[in-house]
Amino acid sequence: MRMENYMLCAKDVEEMLGIKSALAYKLIRQMNDELAKAGYIVVAGKVPKAYWDTKFYGSHVSETK
Repeated sequence: MRMENYMLCAKDVEEMLGIKSALAYKLIRQMNDELAKAGYIVVAGKVPKAYWDTKFYGSHVSETK
């Protein structure tokens, strides 16, 4: 059984925003710093999609299938 990936990596961020990898990693690092300060466990180089949606869209955006 395959679980849907709920984390975004730098490549995903690059493609969504049309930016270079250095900026994508910077954005992910910034969000991970915020999550770590709030007491969450973070994975280097990845950010949860739910947190991404909150930071970029103001709330969780549900995916349609």
